[in-house]
Amino acid sequence: MGTENNTKDILTHHLTAFGDNNLDEILKDYTEQSLIFTNDGPIQGLAKIKVFFDGLFRLIPTGSSFEMIQLSVANNVAHIIWKSSSKKAIINFGTDTFFIEDQKILFHTVAADIQII
Repeated sequence: MGTENNTKDILTHHLTAFGDNNLDEILKDYTEQSLIFTNDGPIQGLAKIKVFFDGLFRLIPTGSSFEMIQLSVANNVAHIIWKSSSKKAIINFGTDTFFIEDQKILFHTVAADIQII
């Protein structure tokens, strides 16, 4: 299987788990060494990644409006641009970049303009 196919598979798993608000599945995409760069600074390690996604799931629960504006994959890097809205938040612009190595997300950048309702 090619690198881009592998990257797409990991990204699809991640996006499905995110849409389902499934913390256990989300954490399968990361390791203790994984690093997520966020609006509030970098976080590392599964415990902190779990807290980060738990907070996002509270703002964007399963069933929220979600629109994928752009999805690009090149080798082991994926980039998405999206927007979402729920009863708790409006996100008119969000962007994530994923660097995948050894079937895991090693580096992940996320930035979003989140308006709490």
